[in-house]
This record gives sequence, structure tokens and C-alpha cells, in this order.
Amino acid sequence: MTVHSTVNRDREEFRKRAEELVKQMTLVEKVSQMLHGAPAIERLGIPAYNWWNEALHGVARAGTATVFPQAIGMAATFDPELLRKVGDVVSTEGRAKFHAQFAHGDTDIYKGLTFWAPNVNIFRDPRWGRGHETYGEDPYLTSRLGVAYIQGLQGDDPTYLKSAACAKHYAVHSGPEDIRHSFDAIASRKDMYETYLPAFKACVQEADVESVMGSYNRVNGEAACASETLLHKILREDWGFVGHVVSDCWAIRDIFGGHGLTDNPVDAVALAIRNGCDLNCGSCYGHAVDAVIQDKLSEERIDEAVTRLFTTRMLLGLFDDAEKVPFSNIPYLVNDSAEHAAFNREVARKIPVLLKNDGTLPLKPDTLKTIGVIGPNANNRMALEGNYEGTASRYYTVSEGIQDYTDAHGIRVLLSEGCHLFKDRTSNIAKASDRLSEVQMVCEASDVIVAVFGLDPGLEGEEGDQGNQFASGDKPNILFPGLQRDVLETIYSYNKPVVLLMLSGSALAMDRDDEKASAIMQCWYPGAMGGKAIADLLFGEASPQGKLPLSFYSEEYELPAFTDYSMTNRTYRFTSDKIVYPFGFGLTYSSFTAAPAVLDTDTITADGIRLRVSAKNTGTVAAAETLQAYVQAPELGTPQPQLQAFCKCPLGPGETAEYELFLPESAFSVINEEGETVYPQGTYRIYVGFSQPDLRSVALMGKAPQEIQVKRGI
Repeated sequence: MTVHSTVNRDREEFRKRAEELVKQMTLVEKVSQMLHGAPAIERLGIPAYNWWNEALHGVARAGTATVFPQAIGMAATFDPELLRKVGDVVSTEGRAKFHAQFAHGDTDIYKGLTFWAPNVNIFRDPRWGRGHETYGEDPYLTSRLGVAYIQGLQGDDPTYLKSAACAKHYAVHSGPEDIRHSFDAIASRKDMYETYLPAFKACVQEADVESVMGSYNRVNGEAACASETLLHKILREDWGFVGHVVSDCWAIRDIFGGHGLTDNPVDAVALAIRNGCDLNCGSCYGHAVDAVIQDKLSEERIDEAVTRLFTTRMLLGLFDDAEKVPFSNIPYLVNDSAEHAAFNREVARKIPVLLKNDGTLPLKPDTLKTIGVIGPNANNRMALEGNYEGTASRYYTVSEGIQDYTDAHGIRVLLSEGCHLFKDRTSNIAKASDRLSEVQMVCEASDVIVAVFGLDPGLEGEEGDQGNQFASGDKPNILFPGLQRDVLETIYSYNKPVVLLMLSGSALAMDRDDEKASAIMQCWYPGAMGGKAIADLLFGEASPQGKLPLSFYSEEYELPAFTDYSMTNRTYRFTSDKIVYPFGFGLTYSSFTAAPAVLDTDTITADGIRLRVSAKNTGTVAAAETLQAYVQAPELGTPQPQLQAFCKCPLGPGETAEYELFLPESAFSVINEEGETVYPQGTYRIYVGFSQPDLRSVALMGKAPQEIQVKRGI
């Protein structure tokens, strides 16, 4: 096992202190500390602590904080260093809020320093409602961004954690939401080790993530939160994980109530704790006392779990004097600061993906008198936020951002909701299509139309989310909901320039829009500053630079069964069928070229291969491209070319710079049917450029990546 942890903290000293503290507790006291709402033990000087806090894209559910773009949007930046900086800001605000709240005696839920983020599940199916919490469909991209975000959250102090991150939901978890409490995800060993596990492994071994959360479902017959295979064999024995494991919320109850693996809660609790689940989000672990009394669980295993939990709290500095902990003096005033708002706007500028542009963008204010802004997401605050969100002190919707920008240029903005997001009318007592005539009036009077459509977290999210049209949180298909398609066709019928802005956390079918729109930009859920950032891009104050972290399929594509966890015909790695916009694709307002890559060797060894590439911005505006390297071993039964390295290339007009991409030996490995990593001899292909090497990407980009052959052992 090779461990690449970035910070070598002295856990052993904290663990020894935790062991001494645990020795002084009664069984009942120890069990009480294994619940997410851990009570105070006054006789030992232990304050109450609630483990449940969220920070997917900002400190969530605890009042005012900076609301960054949703995770899937940040994935589109292909920029690990940006994710690290976001994580650092989030943990700074988390610390500021924690110490201020604690000073006022507030130890409620969402007030701690244990953040249950990031979500590094693989977004294998576009119907999954929680896909926008993830970093997309590719395990390599997910691992790079997950590691970076964890590093930002946990900090680089050699002694203390800034906050404690959590890699979730371990493992093989991506819907369907409505059966997650009873569903058994069946995955081959090849798919496990090739797709579902790599990001978690990277979070453990490279980022030294402090916590891992089990998922609700079973995995190959075992409840994920009580799986000897996942929690003991793989996580601790194979990967060397030393932190603590937490259940998803009330997932322990599912062991007997949903999965039927035990007959009662006592046996369920014993099974979960024996196999390595230390902390219960929920209340079932109260039965652990009975499990010990009935000899179904050893008290030594309880001791180990509680020791791990107090080790985490001590690493956070919660049992040390404030002057010893470098994060204790972060003032509350840094929370939601002007500096953080400016950074948030910068992040929001980097997430949109320009999918089509016939030259309409950027808009030129001096040529426009009237802009029509139409669509249910034009002024929809929910479509800024995503889920697991905080509360911003100020929001800028798309229409507000456009109006704020155009006010200075004397441009009239005409606004229409167009239609409800998913219903057939905007007013319950009106007739269907009650905004269609207004759409027509706006189209008639406008020089250019900005159409703002898509979804919001009320349509895609977690099971039980309020307002979800489909109840479970998942989508039934990838079509536009409600009357959106009809309204878009009406807009296109006026033969005026149409800029389609898509606000959604997942892929929708845009076959017809690709034919009819003048420009298309996928804007995700762009955060509280989203409207400002989108206006910046529309009017050329910045160039789009995002790349798709998932495939956008045609409406003709027949998705595999949602419950089928085989990767066959899923994602860009295993299908190229009927993809409208491929993974890794995205345009800018400029043009770039890449000189032929220079390799330090054409033979694969344990030292890997380094590629030096000279990139040039051949256009007239400053922009950033993403240099990407894909690897395939076509003779050896590997997937289609898959991402193995990438870097951002921010260049001014006419500027040239040299970049280095490193492909470790593991980039040229193969996962066999037994899930083993092997290094077969043969010829491998490397593709280097600004997109995938697939035919659709080449057609959209107008150029193909460079192809290079390298060999191992022949």
C-alpha cells in the first residue's frame, strides 16, 4: 500500500489522549458519544457536540455564509487548485461560525466542524437526482477534485485539522432514490475497482480524509454501513484508513427495516459496529448497550469506535486551549465577507460551459437596444443554489445580473417567465400556456433573446426534497419538463439570435437546441453570485472556460435500466452512442493550438511518462483552455480512451506557454475481471489536446487531439 498523504499530523499523540479519556467512561456514556448528537459528559469536562454538518459548496444550513456554485458546476472548471481554494474559504467560514456559536452556547445540529462533504460518488446515470452533488461521471476527475476540496477543508497545519472532511457515500451509490433504503447495488469486481472505488481510495490515501460515510443501499448483498468487505477489508486493511466511519442518516435502521438483514435493531447495530461503522447519524446506536449485554458485541469494539471519534475531536483542537489552535482566532467578520463574495464571483465565472456559439456571443452592448430575457429560471433563486446550500446575504439571479449590467448601457430588458418550470401554467386559475402571448410579445420587440431554462433543486435532488415533482428526487428522463420545449420552439420561430442558458445540475437532451439556438451555455447552479457572473460572460467581460464533467446524451439515447450498476453503455468511457455534447468538451471566446507533445520517454516504466506541451492562444481575447490527456490500451480490452491528466492553460491573446502533464505508471494499468490492477505489455495510445479524441468532440472542436503511441515491454 502506498500512502501519499499531504500532511503528516501526529495522530498517535491525540489517540493516546482519546484512549485515556474513553477509559474513564461508563458503557452508557461511551455509547452516547456514538450518536451524531453527542451529549455533554460534565463530570469529564466533555462538552456536547453535534457531528452533523454540511459544506458541499459552502457552510450549509446554519445561517448566512458564502454560497458557492454547486459541486457539479465546480467540477466543470477542471481546476483542482480552485477547488482547494474554495475548500479553504469554506473551512475559514466554518471556523468563524463555529467559535462564535460555541461562545454563545450553541452546539446544535449544523454547528460543528465535521463537514459531511465532498460527495465523490460517480454520476453514472443522468436521471439521478443527487448527481449535481458530485464531480461528474469520471473517476479520475472526481478523485482530483475530491482530494483538492478535502485538502482545502482540512487545511495544512502540521498539528490540527482546520475542519474534518468526509468522503461520501461509500460506495456504489447513485440511485434510484426511491428504493435506496432497500436496494442492492450489484457491481462486478471490475466495475468496483475501475469506476466506483478509485475516488474514495484517493481521498483516503492522498488527502488523508478524516471521515468516510457509508451509503444507504446494499452493495453485493451487504449493507454498505455494515459491510465487512467495504469497511474492514478494503477501507482499513487495503487502504490503511485511520479516521472514523459514519453512517448515512438513519441508514442503520435500514439494515433491519429496509434490507431485512437482521430481525431487530439490536442485531443491526451489532453488525454495523462490529464491521467498522463508528458513528450513527440517527438514534439506533442507543441499542449498542443491549448488544453488549447480550454478548452480540464486545465492549472493546465500542472502545475503539469512541476512541476514533475523540481522536477526531482532539485533532480539531476541541480539547486544547484556544491559543494553541491556529484557527481559533478567526473572527466572525470574515464570514460572508466582500473578499469572499468577489472570489465567489470569480468561481462562478469559471463554471459555465459554452456548448455552441455562432458568433452571437459575446453580446455587444453598443449594437443592442432591447434584450428579451425569457424562461422559468431567469429569476429563479433556487436555480442559483443547488441543494445542501447555505443562505447568502445577497443573491443575483440571471435577470438581475443582466439588468444590472445593461442599465449602464441604456439597453432595455424585457422579461417573461415564459412558463412554469414543470406545470402547464404559472397561475393555478389561468388557462394552460398562460405566458405564451407574453413570450411572443417579448420576442417581437427584442434584438436578441436570452432564454433561461432547465431545472432546479426542486426537480432533482434527494429523496424527500420539498417540491420535487417526481417525489423521489430523480428525473424520469432527460427531456425538458413541463412546457419548456414548447416555449423554446416558439422563441426559435422568430428567427432572431437566441442565447440558451441552461441552469441545471444534470444533463438534458438538447438535440433541437443544438440545431436552432445561436449559442448555448450550460451554467449549472451557479451560486449566489451566478447572475453577475453570467452577465460578465454574456457581455465578454470574461471568456467561458468550463468543460463538461459528464456526457450530454441525445433524446434518442436509450438509457440502461436505472437499477443496473454495470458500466456497460454508461458514460463516455463505455459508450459513444448518441452523445450530443461529450465529456471534456467546452468552447471559449478565443482559439487555441497545442504543439506536438514532447515525451521524456516512449517506454512505460515505474517512473511514468512526462509530456511537455506548448499551448498558444491564437485568438484576440484572454481565455483559459484545459489541456487533457487520455490513455487507451485498445489491444488489452480497456475502456475507451479515458482521462488520466489535465491542466488549465490561462493565456492572453497571442500568448504561448509550456505545460507539463504527468502520466504515472498507474495511468497505463488495466483492471481485470477479478478487480486486480495489472500492467500488461503492449502498445498504449495517448491523446493530448483540448478534448476527447472521439468523433463528436473532434467535429465540435474542429480539430483532433494528438495521438502518441507508447509501449511497455515490447
